Amino acid sequence: MKTYLVGGAVRDRLLGLPVRERDYLVVGATPRMLRERGFRQVGRDFPIFLHPESQAEYALARTQRRASDGAGEPRPQAHPGVTLEEDLGRRDLTINAMAETEEGVLIDPYGGQRDLQGRWLRHVSPAFADDPLRVLRVARFMARFAALGFRVAPETLELMRRMTREGALDGLVAERVWKELMGALGCDDPRPFFTSLRACGALARVLPELDRLWGVPQPPRWHPEIDCGEHSLLALKAACERSPATRVRFAALTHDLGKGTTRRESLPSHPGHEGRGARLVANLCQRLRAPRDHRELAQACARYHTHCHRLDELRPSTVLKLLEGLDAFRRPQRLDDFLLVCEADFYGRKGFAGRPYPQAERLRRLYQAARRVEVGELVQRLQGRALGEALHRLRLSAIGQGR
Repeated sequence: MKTYLVGGAVRDRLLGLPVRERDYLVVGATPRMLRERGFRQVGRDFPIFLHPESQAEYALARTQRRASDGAGEPRPQAHPGVTLEEDLGRRDLTINAMAETEEGVLIDPYGGQRDLQGRWLRHVSPAFADDPLRVLRVARFMARFAALGFRVAPETLELMRRMTREGALDGLVAERVWKELMGALGCDDPRPFFTSLRACGALARVLPELDRLWGVPQPPRWHPEIDCGEHSLLALKAACERSPATRVRFAALTHDLGKGTTRRESLPSHPGHEGRGARLVANLCQRLRAPRDHRELAQACARYHTHCHRLDELRPSTVLKLLEGLDAFRRPQRLDDFLLVCEADFYGRKGFAGRPYPQAERLRRLYQAARRVEVGELVQRLQGRALGEALHRLRLSAIGQGR
């Protein structure tokens, strides 16, 4: 039985990056042998064990094969006869197919170190196509490593295109797609994730609502970048500069989905895109089973972001409707997140970096005025609908005076 450090820990050390997790591979062992040494098995389908002291993950060497009928996701097959090279050969990219012995000797049968130096993301073997999720994983690695100069190798990009053309991505499990999306949105600059998916045609398969934004024009006066898809990525970049929260970044990315369904005769204007966008966000989130906080914020931003931009034109009743639509009086954080997205939308335009955006602070001031309305006396005198109507009138008056 031999143990090797594998995967991301080896890759990141060679890149000079902090090693966050250490995964180990065990060759020549059975589950029983590890259990007898105090390891605890986790999960039923995968031979993963936790070290009794460090709790690090140890995996038995395995190959990966599809079901006999060729359907379904590939399943790992572990047994003591699987060699180190066979296990590394089933991995996605050469830079992830390296190992180190317990003495620190590098084992690199597929040229991972060479590709690290050349800054290439290259698939290990044709078995890459056995798991369509790897298309999204390559795109996520681009989001993480593009700043270091990494590119997708031409042959790997062509394989990703072929997989997409043949419909390999159509059956991806929603939770796995969402996990990769969130992994990308957690990077310092997630934009290469989306440009990589577009390059192989995969964005149209997994996020068609977003993909159709490219090629759709906007008024140059307000959007010098013109293209709706480019604006969405610029807004995402601005959101990343303002918040690490994936819910804020997701909302910035999807705030303009409605513009992808604007009638041709209306272009480059987009009347009513807010309501259409909110519905598209709802459908997308339902399909990918997005968590509630991401869904609700993204829908609110799609529906109300232009309200914030046009704040000085709004009547007090519309301002109050906006705040109530955000559920801001019960969830103050929702308003803060919304304003970050509105700022990202505003600054996610070419040439707008140095311009002021006072609307955010003004809306926050109006919210504070409405929130200061005393409800204690009202509660003693009124109940039910009457209480709600009285509170609404007082908040409306406070907003009017606050302007």
